[in-house]
Amino acid sequence: AHHCSKLMNRGPPTSRNFGRPAPPAGQRGIDRSSACPMLIRTFIKKGAHHRPEDFAVRGKEPVDAEVQLHTWMNATLRELADMIKTVHAPACERNIRLSFSIVYPDKRGTLTLKDVGSTHSMRRGSDDEKTLAELHFQAGDFMDIALIGVA
Repeated sequence: AHHCSKLMNRGPPTSRNFGRPAPPAGQRGIDRSSACPMLIRTFIKKGAHHRPEDFAVRGKEPVDAEVQLHTWMNATLRELADMIKTVHAPACERNIRLSFSIVYPDKRGTLTLKDVGSTHSMRRGSDDEKTLAELHFQAGDFMDIALIGVA
């Protein structure tokens, strides 16, 4: 079944919702059948990423653009994109690239955005298999996702 054909809002999606088997326990270090998933607060914007200032005040994040995901550190950018597509219709558009940036505090405590990769809504790409762990994502970080039109 195509993710975009049936948008359902039954609470935050998890990586487990997709018929794809989890990586073997030893392959990526996390046994999804026994490890609890973590919450990732993602913020989606069409056309560009949010600015660091949009996250400057704790509790005043752009919640109107927020999608909460539950997943594991061995989740890939493709898995995140597929989860977003189940609840956010614009991510399903034919020529959309999902550009991912981690929002994290720098050494001074100022929230910073770091581009970490992108996926295409309809085809595979070189960043698809990057995992959150490989990207140095940490619990408490946010993920900012820009939906960029592709000609």
